[in-house]
Amino acid sequence: MKKHTAHLLCAAASSLIFSAQSAHAAQTLTEGLTTGSTIKVNVRARYESVDWDGYEDADALTIRSRLSYQSGAWNGFAATAEMDNVTEADHKVDYAVWAADPINAGTVKHALISDPEGTDLNQAYVSYTTFNNVVRYGRQRIILDNARFIGNVGWRQNEQTYDGISFTNKSIRYTNIFAAHITNVDRIFGNAVPVQGDYKQDTNLFNVSYTGFEAGKLTGYAYLIDNLDDAILVGTGAAANKSAAISSNTYGVRWASTANPSFMYTLEYAQQKGAASNPLDYTASYSLVEASTTLGRFVPLVGYEVLGSDKGTKGFATPFATLHAFNGWADRFLATPKEGIRDTYASLTTTVQGVTLIAAYHSYKADEKSLAAGATLGKIIDYGNEWNLSASKKFGAVVYTVKYAAFDNGDWVQKIGTKALASDTSKFWFQTDWNF
Repeated sequence: MKKHTAHLLCAAASSLIFSAQSAHAAQTLTEGLTTGSTIKVNVRARYESVDWDGYEDADALTIRSRLSYQSGAWNGFAATAEMDNVTEADHKVDYAVWAADPINAGTVKHALISDPEGTDLNQAYVSYTTFNNVVRYGRQRIILDNARFIGNVGWRQNEQTYDGISFTNKSIRYTNIFAAHITNVDRIFGNAVPVQGDYKQDTNLFNVSYTGFEAGKLTGYAYLIDNLDDAILVGTGAAANKSAAISSNTYGVRWASTANPSFMYTLEYAQQKGAASNPLDYTASYSLVEASTTLGRFVPLVGYEVLGSDKGTKGFATPFATLHAFNGWADRFLATPKEGIRDTYASLTTTVQGVTLIAAYHSYKADEKSLAAGATLGKIIDYGNEWNLSASKKFGAVVYTVKYAAFDNGDWVQKIGTKALASDTSKFWFQTDWNF
């Protein structure tokens, strides 16, 4: 079924390419590649410090250099290319990049900072644009809605991008139709990191939004993730199919209000089932209620997000989300626990003398009762709470950002005598972002 869908996408793209004509096309290919082309340079330097209870403290000073090229148009065709290089300032990567990093092979484990060194082709695609359609083929950035399900993980130094073909159509008034067939997900770790590297895919993405309502924007989506990779578990020699955690079919609907800028709200619901290739047969749901208002220079926001669970055996998964933006900046819930998670949160945003200030609080609980033996058996787990603080300001071409996150596991870890899931964690960042 998915291969047939991919063929249909390619056929639709081909028919558009050969039937439509661009009104403002360059006369020659060379002219298209030079006239109207742009080259951009971005340099992002970041200091990150992590204090993770049970692990050796870690810090890193990394520099991400990005060179981007966008050609002009030739008969509707254009080319985009983007290279990234991530370097640790002193070339001493003394922090763990991923959980099974060889640096953690000793008796003392180091805290995670998921910014490996390396040079990557971040984007490389050919696009074809008509008045109402855009087709892209190659490695590209894809961000759908608020990036809760499909995103670019823009916070990490090495971005997540996607190999495949995508199609955007706006022929119907107020309607945006997006479809894509993905053959590979280029993750933040790169292929140099075993198990956590790129994911080979036979995945189809569909997202349709309608803005014709006066009150807001309605979006429906279907994300059909089929992961093709097998991985070797480090130290076991055994094959483990990554699709056990990744392959899934997710269908959802999202409503975002737009009528009153002083009071905004979002409602969302989705249901997820394990895909046919997934050995886990599970069903889990997702729900979100979020509201914000404007009180003078202050913008308070409250929200309640639930990543559900199938009777405590498997939680709702969002493996390709921009995860750092959700469930707290301490990144303690990058993978949904099998009991699911309920995140009750509030934030306050304001701007003072051009400095954007954000304070946020999260309270985390499980969605289902625990099936684990011990003190949590048959109970709803209280995972803990978290504070997030940030300040940012732009001076010319440079944006300066300071962030802090502090996760407190409360009484739960003390009761069960383990720090495996959610030990106390604090993180600090100072970042400068140049655009030229």
